[in-house]
Amino acid sequence: MSDWKPKRFWKTATASPVEGGFAVLLDARPVRTPAKALLQVPTLAMAEAIASEWDAQEKLVDPRTMPVTRGANAAIDKVRTQRHEVIALLAEYGDSDLLCYRAAGPEALIARQAAGWDPVLDWAAKTLNARLFVGEGVMHVPQTALALENLAAELALFDEFAIAAAHDLISISGSLVLALAVTKSALSPDEAWLLSRIDEHWQVEQWGADDEATAHELVKKQAFFDAAAFYTLSKS
Repeated sequence: MSDWKPKRFWKTATASPVEGGFAVLLDARPVRTPAKALLQVPTLAMAEAIASEWDAQEKLVDPRTMPVTRGANAAIDKVRTQRHEVIALLAEYGDSDLLCYRAAGPEALIARQAAGWDPVLDWAAKTLNARLFVGEGVMHVPQTALALENLAAELALFDEFAIAAAHDLISISGSLVLALAVTKSALSPDEAWLLSRIDEHWQVEQWGADDEATAHELVKKQAFFDAAAFYTLSKS
C-alpha cells in the first residue's frame, strides 16, 4: 500500500452499517482493500476512525497517515487468509521473549531489568498460566511446552483485527508477554513501550543519544501506539 497514492475523488467519507459489521463509504462508493475485498470492520468506532483518515486526505492519498486503514487492510488481506500461519509466527516469540534475556552486568542494569520485567513475567505466570524462565546473555532459554501452548492459546482467541494489532505490538517490542499485557489492560501502551526499551535507554544514558537512532525510535514508538489503538478500536 506504500506506493498507492490515488487522487482524492470523493467529497465525504462516512461509516455505514452493513451485515456483520461496518463499512466506509467515499460518497456512495465502499472502500476496498488493496486485494479488492470490501473493507468491513467489526466496530463503528473503527469505521469512524477510518472515515476520518480518508476525510483528512487532501489532493493525494498518503497511506503513511492512515494507520487504522492500514491495520484493517492487513487484517482482511493478510491475517484472514493465513490466520494459522500468523498465529504460529507470533507464538514463536514466546520462546524467545525479550523479557527472558538479561544482562550479565552491570548491576544497575540487571536491577533495572528485574524491577521492570519480573512483575510482568509473574503476571503471565499467574494470569495466563505461562511461567517463562530467564537467563543471561543471548543463548536460548528453553521454555516449557505448557507455557508456550498457553501463550499461543491466548492468540488463538483473537479475531483477525486483534491479531493484526498483536502482530505489530509483538514484532516492535520483541515481547509476546508485553503485547498480551497491553491487550488485557495489565499495562498501558506507554508502560509496555518503556519496558521494551530498557536496554536501549540504558545505552543512551551511558553514551548519549544518536540522532538517527532517536528518530528511528520515535517511528517505532508511534507504530506501537498505533497498534495499541487499533486493538482498542477493534473491541470498542
